Amino acid sequence: MRVPSRFHRRLLLAAAGSLLGTLAPVALAQAPAAAVASYPAKPVTVVVPFAAGGSVDTAARMVLQKLGERLRQPFVIENTAGAAGTLGTLRATRAQPDGYTLLFAVASPITVAPVVRPALVKYDAQKDLLPIATVATSPFVLIGSPKLEAGTTAEVLALARRDPGKLNYGTDGVGTSMHLTAEIIKLNARVDILHVPYKSGPQVLTELAAGLIELAVMPVTLAQPFIKDGKVKAFGVTSRERWPSLPGVPALAETPGLQKVDVDSWYGLFAPAGTDAALVAKLAAELRETMKDADLIRRLNEAGLKPSSVELGAFATLLRQERDELAAAVAAAGIKPE
Repeated sequence: MRVPSRFHRRLLLAAAGSLLGTLAPVALAQAPAAAVASYPAKPVTVVVPFAAGGSVDTAARMVLQKLGERLRQPFVIENTAGAAGTLGTLRATRAQPDGYTLLFAVASPITVAPVVRPALVKYDAQKDLLPIATVATSPFVLIGSPKLEAGTTAEVLALARRDPGKLNYGTDGVGTSMHLTAEIIKLNARVDILHVPYKSGPQVLTELAAGLIELAVMPVTLAQPFIKDGKVKAFGVTSRERWPSLPGVPALAETPGLQKVDVDSWYGLFAPAGTDAALVAKLAAELRETMKDADLIRRLNEAGLKPSSVELGAFATLLRQERDELAAAVAAAGIKPE
């Protein structure tokens, strides 16, 4: 996840940071070369720490289906949702480091929750996970109920300033990327909007479309179908420029007061610490080739995702930078760690 203004440097993916600086300092189990060459010899479980049907799940299924076809073994998704993605991430960190249990995640449980909700996190992402590679990036989008009396971001901000604390917004929970992104928008706009946390992004969208909440900050890939069907209003994307899959939706940065908003999120694959270095490198290389698939690129683009690959040590560096940047953003936003 990349954040704005002075916290502007690329955090996760061009916005990222806080896992192992490189693979070298980590004690790695050494698997026989033959085992690495024949990997995978059986189905691979990939933990997705969010609910089925959400943006992370959608991206994971697209990419891992193609990776499984390439490696001739299924990569089976296990949705283990809860606690801002930290429950599934904990499950992955405790798995055998043999390459047969991996983690497909975003910033929420890797760099955001450890900063915003440290008491919730029962693992050390820097020590307990090895970053393999990112596969895509995408911004968030500020959306509203069809009942909301606002048609533009400027009008939303005017409503918020007229009655501070009256408007509300939903996200998939406290300490998630969606929550932090919404707080960054509030910080830049200097408005008071009430946070209403839910258990999942799809639940937020359902409540928003029904008019039970007023605003939400959602990943583009999750909100896009609702936007195109006219079920919710789209006010602006958090990327610096307009996003290709939603060309008619302005960037929030086009609105006075929000010129510094520039936030996006990565999607990436991890292995438990201790996984053989050669096996991790093989997975990164196979992912790199998988991401060249024309059909996969088309499907990702249609879903609002931009293919992007940052591998191994470079991914770790991005994550380390991101965590530092997020800590600064949280402090500036006045978000108190829980």
